[in-house]
Amino acid sequence: MAEWAHLFTARQLTALCTFSDLVTEAREQILTDALAAGMDNDPTPLREGGTGTTAYAEAVSVYLAFAVSKLADLGNSLCRWEPKAECPRLLFVRHAVAMIWDFAEGNMLGNSSGSWSVIMNGINRSFTSNAWPHSIDAIPAKVQQAEAQSVRAEPQGQLTVSTDPPYYDNIGYADLSDFFYVWLRRSVGTVFPDVCSTLLAPKTDELIAAPYRHSGDKQAAEKFFEDGLGQVFATLRDKQDRRFPMSIYYAFKQSETTDSGGTASTGWETFLEGLIGAGLQITGTWPIRTELANRMRSQASNALASSIVLVCRPRPANAHLTTRRDFLEQLAAELPAALAHLQQANIAPVDMAQAAIGPGMSIYSRYSRVVEADGTTMSVRKALTAINETLDETLDATDTDLDSDTRWALTWYTQHGFDAGDYGQAEQLSKARNTSVQGLVQAGIASSQAGKVKLLNRTQLDENWDPTNDDRLTVWEVTQHLIRQHETGGEIPAANLLQKVKHLAEPARELTYRLYHTCERKNWATEAFAYNALIQSWPQITQLANKPPEGQTKLGL
Repeated sequence: MAEWAHLFTARQLTALCTFSDLVTEAREQILTDALAAGMDNDPTPLREGGTGTTAYAEAVSVYLAFAVSKLADLGNSLCRWEPKAECPRLLFVRHAVAMIWDFAEGNMLGNSSGSWSVIMNGINRSFTSNAWPHSIDAIPAKVQQAEAQSVRAEPQGQLTVSTDPPYYDNIGYADLSDFFYVWLRRSVGTVFPDVCSTLLAPKTDELIAAPYRHSGDKQAAEKFFEDGLGQVFATLRDKQDRRFPMSIYYAFKQSETTDSGGTASTGWETFLEGLIGAGLQITGTWPIRTELANRMRSQASNALASSIVLVCRPRPANAHLTTRRDFLEQLAAELPAALAHLQQANIAPVDMAQAAIGPGMSIYSRYSRVVEADGTTMSVRKALTAINETLDETLDATDTDLDSDTRWALTWYTQHGFDAGDYGQAEQLSKARNTSVQGLVQAGIASSQAGKVKLLNRTQLDENWDPTNDDRLTVWEVTQHLIRQHETGGEIPAANLLQKVKHLAEPARELTYRLYHTCERKNWATEAFAYNALIQSWPQITQLANKPPEGQTKLGL
């Protein structure tokens, strides 16, 4: 506990120690009261599957211990103040402990956020909620602590695996667990003596690529993670019930790091190498919206909104090999349809590149190996590069379905953003797109003066623009006005506009995906955020826009 004591004031530390001790006293008192009431004195503890008085008292104390953990999370010297709710904010709003200049201290003995009474009421509601399946007989469950590399508890083919593997070096799970472990060990250490046998959470065998656990050797940390992950997947493949697929959740945004050889590696690459090297084949991809938009990690950032669920089965032993050329041909044939399906499901643009990995690697993993022209095996890294290139080509191909002005604007935006460029270059591009600079100015999407041409940004667009009176309507203009309405007024103003341009709704949505992808490649984070936000709100916007008119077609609050 000493390592975490500095995160608490003396008053907070005293209160938490007192509540932890009260958990032990409550367990003893419950057992005493039960025996006094004439209940059967069954000494079998909870950890051994007991269901009598001893196990009941221990089970109640476990929930009380959870309340102490929540109390610690809301009652430490690194809790921020939440202005909207006017209460302290939890310490762990992200997978790290951040420094702050000042902190908010709740009253643990009061009746507001951060107090024992409020936390206990929340736990009580979880038992009395209507969502609890009272009418369904509970199915007994068995929970155990074990290392995934050596699952021995179940016989061959008896497990159904659904797992969320560690994210390379992104999160130090065991280090963060110590914050809660020290309090749980104090309050329920005697209930689970095996689990709480160490002073702090075990860290040596934790499967993450943490260099500091390998004397600062980054390569040793990476090898430890890669070898361990491959062993985990191989073990789980053998234990998996063949009647069901293995589902693996992965919400790690693809990012590149440079190794000693100057080449780039990614968390996805390491994860996929372990998966495919263990003899597993990706047979499906399920993007699932799992991340809250109001969590701190998502606020004003392009954080992932979904987890990508990879559906896997053992690769057939007789799987044959294929060539790089055939692999690329299959990518070009199958990936566009998969991407169109993902867009129809309204996957957030920020998740598109991650989601495309699934169907792409599904092709790669169905073969025993993919052979390069020189006879070597195509690596996962090269396969990911090919998938990303096919993604770019597929999104670029949507340009042909756009009007001439929008095609010019998209190309100019890719080259210049909203900055000015030479008139000659703009005119030459306009001829190639079957339009003209003068026509672009008349369309209201560009300006031309002093030998310079620039796209009008959203703040420069006509506030009184009405698409029904526009005789040169473009998808570009519709898309930018939708974003402007969404940014300034929210979903209802955007829906009002969408009602007027329903025939351009789908092209505008596809263009939004395309523009996000451009911003992602250019590292234009602020611009990318605007496009991503529009797509995430698209289902609500279209639902409002499609409401039957009640006297008026314009939506109101």
